[in-house]
Amino acid sequence: MSNWPDRRILDLLGIELPILQAPMAGASGSALAIAVAKAGGLGALPCAMLTGEQVRSEIAIFRSTCPNSPLNLNFFCHQPPEPDSERETRWKQALKPYYEELGADFDAPTPVSSRAPFDEQSCQLVEQVHPAVVSFHFGLPEAALVQRVKAAGAKVLSSATTVEEALWLAANGCDAIIAMGYEAGGHRGMFLSEDITSQIGTFALVPQIADAVSLPVIAAGGIADHRGLVAALALGASAVQIGTAYLFCPEAKVSPAHRQALDSASASDTALTNLFTGRPARGINNRIMRELGPMSELAPSFPLAGGALIPLRAITDPRGNSDFSNLWSGQGLRLGRTLPAEQLTREIAGQALAAVSR
Repeated sequence: MSNWPDRRILDLLGIELPILQAPMAGASGSALAIAVAKAGGLGALPCAMLTGEQVRSEIAIFRSTCPNSPLNLNFFCHQPPEPDSERETRWKQALKPYYEELGADFDAPTPVSSRAPFDEQSCQLVEQVHPAVVSFHFGLPEAALVQRVKAAGAKVLSSATTVEEALWLAANGCDAIIAMGYEAGGHRGMFLSEDITSQIGTFALVPQIADAVSLPVIAAGGIADHRGLVAALALGASAVQIGTAYLFCPEAKVSPAHRQALDSASASDTALTNLFTGRPARGINNRIMRELGPMSELAPSFPLAGGALIPLRAITDPRGNSDFSNLWSGQGLRLGRTLPAEQLTREIAGQALAAVSR
């Protein structure tokens, strides 16, 4: 498959197909990255919830199977929040009825929910393992760290949810920009504004970013089959990043309750919510989202909101109950198919290339 009309991402990242696997923290690992890489796409490892040793182990597994394939290491680059005990107390108080219902110990210390931002230790890891690609969520880390990542030989990607964010990323060291539409599952990559009304749908965002920057653009959000890839290319993207569609693949690390929700939710049953981490993220509606509302001013800043939910999840998750668990999913979930990831990647690319070559 070499006759793609836009080869900028293929040549930049050293891949055969214009398909990137979204790095979905908690739901993807080396198995999914390997399957996508075998097909010729770009596999990804989400590193924000892994220790350095876990990252090294996953990289070793990937490279033992795909020694010549590029790999994307993904990191969050948020600013750790200032402690706000009053806000955290108000949030836990809002959850008290659920503690009482489930018999959880409300007076026990609240567990800490953490996501590690990219820092000196992360940068040293990148310098030691030399990934082909490093991608960031929530903007970029400080300029000195970005330069060190690039000096280590990695191409740098990050997500833009607005044209303004794309321009900022282009001016601050990105080699390509992921245009993340409103449809996308998981955490919004927004970083210049907290105003959720600023968020734009994928196929309005992609051509505007493509017009605004000279860098290659990767479309993300609502893309799950060859039609989405064809449309993204027509609108000026050089490639697509696919997330939710890969959650249906056997290589994804999805809990039984999450998989059941993916299989049964209607196309309109997702919403942006800050209840699980403190940042807006798209997932399938569940009990807590319906009863508290998907967005709450009570939720502590990212990533602290999840701490008070941990005791509730400790009781409900083993029962296969997803009332208090994040069920990340994009709006294209009903396009998902239960196929091995390598086969899915090849089919999307093959059907898209046939369509654009007519």
